[in-house]
Amino acid sequence: MKKTSKIMSLVLAGAMVLSMSACGGSTAGTAADTTAADTAAATAAEAAETSKEDAGEAKETSAQAADGTVYKIGVLQLVQHTALDAANQGFIAALDDAGIAYEVDQQNASGDQSACQTVASKFANDKKDLILAIATPAAQAVAGAVSDAPVLVTAVTDPAESGLVDTNEKPGGNVTGTSDLTPVKEQVELLQKILPDAKKVGILYCSAESNSEIQAQMAKEAIEAAGMTSQDFTVSSSNEIQTVVQSMVGKVDAIYAPTDNTIAAGMTTVGMVAGDNKLPVICGESGMVENGGLATYGIDYYQLGYMTGQQAVRILTEGASPADMPIEYLPAEKCGLTVNEETASTLGIDVSNLK
Repeated sequence: MKKTSKIMSLVLAGAMVLSMSACGGSTAGTAADTTAADTAAATAAEAAETSKEDAGEAKETSAQAADGTVYKIGVLQLVQHTALDAANQGFIAALDDAGIAYEVDQQNASGDQSACQTVASKFANDKKDLILAIATPAAQAVAGAVSDAPVLVTAVTDPAESGLVDTNEKPGGNVTGTSDLTPVKEQVELLQKILPDAKKVGILYCSAESNSEIQAQMAKEAIEAAGMTSQDFTVSSSNEIQTVVQSMVGKVDAIYAPTDNTIAAGMTTVGMVAGDNKLPVICGESGMVENGGLATYGIDYYQLGYMTGQQAVRILTEGASPADMPIEYLPAEKCGLTVNEETASTLGIDVSNLK
């Protein structure tokens, strides 16, 4: 395993966390200033100046000068945490690599569903060329508000089950995107490998997130198939995390936390309480491990976002229709093992056998 600041990770290497605006704020992202299109010379001059501060901006200004098209893109991210930030960054990187010019309106709902609705309505009124919604509640808000523009979703476990598309194979409307369905069975197998004596597993997730309920059911089935028993422990908001994790002490031998946005955003609290009580946490994705979990076998959210950005390019530049674009999944080789050595040491668990 490869060590990075006490954390062994085979995924999410080199992903930088995006700086996100608060809900209601707007940023140009890496977009070019539209006033720079007055003349080619002015554009080139501005690109040269901008490149001193942000190479991405210079690239997009140059692209604008070449064909005159600047796409208006809205991005609604449910909450700021490592996995969703990485998906956001991957999406933007794919746009940059395609060489298209765009203005991106970055919005973060800070985990507030009503804020998601407000931003979704704003995007609908702004007549964006394309909208990206990151995480299920954000995707549901945008899909409900926008019918006349392409909508891409990412970090959504099952778009069809969440009511976003007709089927994952043929979406049928203006919404498509990528799924972050994690290898739950393999994660439970990892739990058993690390904790062979575990008998009772607590499944920790937010009851308000449909994607988490789907994963919790998958985990329950995998845990029972492995000869263990499970118990659900749910929160309705981040304010309940500490109390709920404390309630697990003495009732379970380990915690399984799927790719739940509320839990991921509060993973530092989960890790603190669990660590103090010697409760190992197997997580749905590597960012949760880095923030206090023990281990995961999960997907690369940067690559997931990049794949979504490639879909955006096909829609914007090739005329592809979301209705005919199947929901895409990362291939198995994009999954990898992440172990937090510091957490393992705190828990007194030997992870040297994990390769």
